Amino acid sequence: MEEQIGIAWHRLVNRLATRRFPQAAVELSGVSRTAALLFRALGGDHGVAVQAGAQTLHGARRSLLERLAGSERKADLAWLDPQALRLPPAIDAYPDANLNRDMYFWLAALAAVDPQPGLPWLTRNQAAVVAITENFPGLAACYDRLAEAEIARRPDIGKLAPDEAAQEQAIRDALREPGSVAALPVARRAPHPVLLWLRPQAPCTSNPQTVATPESTQSAAGAQQADKKRRVAEHASMPERKGGLLLFRPESIFSWTEYAKIEHESKENDDEDLAQAADDLDVISIARDSKNVAKKLRMTLDLSPAEGSGAALDGERLLPEWDYRTHTLKSDQCRINIIVPTSAGPCALPQHLQRDGKRLQRQFGALRPLRTRLKAQADGSDIDIDAYLRHAAQHAASGGGGVARFYLDQRKRERDLACLLLADLSLSTEAWVGEERRVIDVIRDSLYLFSEALSVTRDRFALYGFSSKQRTDVRFHTLKEFDEPYGDIVRGRIDSIGPAYYTRMGAAVRHASNILARQKARERLLLLVTDGKPNDSDQYEGRYGIEDTRKALIAARQQGLRPFCVTVDQEAHEYLPHIFGKDNFIIIRKPSELPARLPLLYAHLTR
Repeated sequence: MEEQIGIAWHRLVNRLATRRFPQAAVELSGVSRTAALLFRALGGDHGVAVQAGAQTLHGARRSLLERLAGSERKADLAWLDPQALRLPPAIDAYPDANLNRDMYFWLAALAAVDPQPGLPWLTRNQAAVVAITENFPGLAACYDRLAEAEIARRPDIGKLAPDEAAQEQAIRDALREPGSVAALPVARRAPHPVLLWLRPQAPCTSNPQTVATPESTQSAAGAQQADKKRRVAEHASMPERKGGLLLFRPESIFSWTEYAKIEHESKENDDEDLAQAADDLDVISIARDSKNVAKKLRMTLDLSPAEGSGAALDGERLLPEWDYRTHTLKSDQCRINIIVPTSAGPCALPQHLQRDGKRLQRQFGALRPLRTRLKAQADGSDIDIDAYLRHAAQHAASGGGGVARFYLDQRKRERDLACLLLADLSLSTEAWVGEERRVIDVIRDSLYLFSEALSVTRDRFALYGFSSKQRTDVRFHTLKEFDEPYGDIVRGRIDSIGPAYYTRMGAAVRHASNILARQKARERLLLLVTDGKPNDSDQYEGRYGIEDTRKALIAARQQGLRPFCVTVDQEAHEYLPHIFGKDNFIIIRKPSELPARLPLLYAHLTR
């Protein structure tokens, strides 16, 4: 009874204290693409993604009901950092869903047009509003509606202390007449957050890191919940859990117990409880622990990554790396380690792929070079009767002259192309795509069928894989070289591949481009198969890796190569257009279809 009364009381207080309208809520997932398009169309950085941000502590005065309910401590605010535009995961501040939807577009425009990010919070947002309404008059009406709705939801000035009331009045004046307020009056407490403006400052300027490391992800298959919010975090040491000293003899404790066997259902916390617990923390402390847990939450955090020395490396097979923060191509930043699986024994094509392999060989047999009979040639071994008669008629009509082209010739038309397939072998491919198969299994089958199909076309092709462990160890797995025949030895190497470490894609693309550029072919295709975005355990996470990979692909095109990406990442539309270009990638919605679709995609690209 006490528990039921407590639950009812909690619900009542929350209903009275809340200033939200869940029935009119709009989620970021439904408008993120449109918001990103508007952000970039108005001049926003194309390398910046649009993602969800975590709530912000505001420190403003709360009502008695809000304090009793423990609510309204945090607010959903937007901010822009070098990695992404962080928007609220959901907006339910206004009773009209159209207003909540317009809020997303307004915040995207505000971040794109922000003219003076170094100004104080009040004047900066006013200047941005003025710039938008003057340069894009079509957004002025949208701002007026949002400003009135924002003022209507703000606290009653009559119930505030004099200093807080003056502060609130200044904010309302700035909302109604942007540019009219030069400074915010001083008050004991911070003002109530303005949802219509950008956050006063980003939580951190560092690169995002993730909680789950490759070592722990391997054991988290099927039990890991993804969460896209960005949260503030700090590094901390793992607390010691030493046993305490008992100052009495345990056998001196007398007790009487009675055991009754009663069925009781034990249940893990729901996945949303994990995210809610993370939201309740102001700062998340991160420490390494080798113990496994029943549930895992993957999230993006604001903490300083392990940068490393950044100095140039010594040795062979060194490659540069692009630093978008300084706009410099740093030389000798990554070391390529060539790995040839010599211990892999020869093997035949797996039984479950033999039927598909034979079918693809029949289909791709049509691409094999054939002899073609060419008519009306200047020289040849046989006479083209039709061409001779036409030539004779033209000669009689014109009185002579003209080039004699009445011979037949037979030539063999070759497909002058070379393809290098580069497969992502990072630990993320350990993830399961069904009850029986992992991403790495799908990639392995794709390499099998791709090779079976190309082996009958006589097209030159090579197979490589890559993974990385920071910039000093970019592993480049050699599965098949261009001058090597496809057979049981290559199949054995494909069978031996497995997932490991991270995805330093830029270095792998540069090394693959150097190999492919040495091939003398009219068309050279660099085909990349991956399941996620570039990342590593140092500063390569986030935008750094995306910009470096994009720069590597630009260099590949300058070498005369044609890069194309095939991915099974369902969120790739957020970053692949910026990396590869809108027409140079494809997203496979069902990863299990990759083995069958990859050879057909190759045929389409090279027809």
